[in-house]
Amino acid sequence: MGVTTTIRVGVGLLLGAAVLAQAHTLEPLPAGVSAGQLLVPQGVYAHIDTRQTQEMLQILTQGSAEQQQAALERVRAAPERFQPPVLYAMSQVLFKAKLYHEAAFWFYAGQLRARFDVNRSTDPTTRQAVDALNQTYGAPVNRYLFQDLDRALDLIANVVAWDRKTPYDYDPHWINLHGMQAVQAARDPQSAGARTAASLSQPPSEWAAIAERTRVKYLKSFQDAITGMQHKLPPSPPAQPSR
Repeated sequence: MGVTTTIRVGVGLLLGAAVLAQAHTLEPLPAGVSAGQLLVPQGVYAHIDTRQTQEMLQILTQGSAEQQQAALERVRAAPERFQPPVLYAMSQVLFKAKLYHEAAFWFYAGQLRARFDVNRSTDPTTRQAVDALNQTYGAPVNRYLFQDLDRALDLIANVVAWDRKTPYDYDPHWINLHGMQAVQAARDPQSAGARTAASLSQPPSEWAAIAERTRVKYLKSFQDAITGMQHKLPPSPPAQPSR
C-alpha cells in the first residue's frame, strides 16, 4: 500500500513540518535540484510507511496538553513500535514539562536507534537525519545531562541496556527517505524502479551484529568523552581536618 509523503530537498528530516522548519542542508544536492524543493517519493520509497510517525510528530509538536500526554503514554507503553523521530520529539515534550531525566533518556534512546537504522541502511547519506534530529532536539538535553558526568554515564549505560533488550517493531526504512538516493529516485522515477525493499538495507541476518556494534561504539564514545571531561575538571579541594 502506498503512503503519500513528500521529500523536502536539502533538509535532514522529512517527516514533520515543525522539524522541517529547523532542519539544515547537510549533504550536496544533485545537479538541477534546489534547496527547499518538494519531491514525491518514487518506486520502493513510496511504500515506506511513516504515517504513525507523522501523526505522533504532529501531536507532540502541535497538539493540546491532553493529546500530548496521551501520546507520551502510548510511547511509554510500547516504545518498540515507534520510529526514532518520535522518541526525539517525546524528549522535547518531557523536557518542557521539567521531566529532565526522562527527557534525556528518550532523546538518547532515539539517537542510538537512529544510528542503528543508519548503520543497517545501504545509503550512507542517511546519517544527515541523525544530524538534523540532534540539532533540533539536543541542545537543552545535553546541557542538562552533562552538568553531572557520573549521571550522564549512568544514563547512557541504561539506554544501551534498554536498547539491547527492547525489540525493533517498526519499519527501519524511514531512514532511507532521508538519504540522497531517495532524492535521486524522486528526480528520476525510471531509476527508482531498479530498487527493491531488500536493497535499502543490509541483509536482515546481519542486523543483530550491526546493532551490537552500534551499541558498543555508542557507549564507548560517551565513556571516552566523559573521561576526557573529568580529566579537565579542577581537583577537589582537600577535606579540612575537624577541630
